[in-house]
Amino acid sequence: MQKVEVQLGERSYSIDISDNFNGLDAGIAACKQVVIVSNPTVAALYLSQAQALFSAANVQHFLLPDGEAFKTLSSFEQVLSFLLEQRMSRDVLLVALGGGVIGDLTGFVAACYQRGVSFLQIPTTLLSQVDSSVGGKTAVNHPLGKNMIGAFKQPVQVLINTAVLASLPSREFAAGMAEVIKYALISDAGFFRWLQRHQQLIQQLDPNTLAQMIQHCCRMKADIVSRDETEQGERALLNLGHTFGHAIEAHLGYGEWLHGEAVAAGMVMASELAASRGWLTTTELEETKALLRAFSLPVTAPESMQIIDFLPYMKTDKKVKHGTMRFVLPTAFCQSAVVDDVTETELTEVFGHGYN
Repeated sequence: MQKVEVQLGERSYSIDISDNFNGLDAGIAACKQVVIVSNPTVAALYLSQAQALFSAANVQHFLLPDGEAFKTLSSFEQVLSFLLEQRMSRDVLLVALGGGVIGDLTGFVAACYQRGVSFLQIPTTLLSQVDSSVGGKTAVNHPLGKNMIGAFKQPVQVLINTAVLASLPSREFAAGMAEVIKYALISDAGFFRWLQRHQQLIQQLDPNTLAQMIQHCCRMKADIVSRDETEQGERALLNLGHTFGHAIEAHLGYGEWLHGEAVAAGMVMASELAASRGWLTTTELEETKALLRAFSLPVTAPESMQIIDFLPYMKTDKKVKHGTMRFVLPTAFCQSAVVDDVTETELTEVFGHGYN
């Protein structure tokens, strides 16, 4: 068992990483009202194991359809209706058993139901284990923008079982690696080199290597979140590639590209913009692309998108301040910062009217 602590005063909690479902806090396991939110794909594999974690005689569950397309206000309302129909009290514990969609949506329900109830994260995808389950960002999507409706709501614990990654489709695993590589590009050249050296072990799902990698990512995010819980400054760095990536997801329709795939292409676009400013060398840009390619991730935007297609989403991005677009860009190899002087003219000059 490996442990990472998220230090947030009275909202502090632990991230517990192992190759099984052990490690649940005894007080959480003793909750009398438990509702597990999941989807049919994950439930078929892990629902019974999740139910067995609790001593309550009747652990209920609610299943949503699988996929980003269902991370909506409609799904949010469905879960709320189920809780009301079952007469769940403010003592209910909601359990998010699934990937980022389930985790984000369940957390948002937990933030709103009776003005706030507890929730537990049991992430079952690599992306959710290294990123979305940690830090308390919860939300649903809107056709005009990703994650634009939500709340900050910290879980009571994050329980990570690395063994579940063996059942993950290869495309989903690759999508998670985009977020792993993101941590290196933000501020950790040593981790970038470690990922290069351990490519084969990661792809072979070596348990010790996966646990070490996940713990490193969780620790990096936990440290940032403890200093900037509600993204007033430093936490925005975790959005490297996301301004471009969210535009790809929203423009194509949620679910056409996986989140990690869009972020991978977005990180390359951010790196190309940085390279055009002289902040990255050609060699460093190519190294970034090569590591993403090594994990079967895209390094170009969709052929159907022109830079003009990105702009409406960039202008409503959550980092926008006083009408000014802001981007997280590499300022050197494996260093990054929030930049607020990128213009539409510069974007067009760098990416052209058609980008590709």
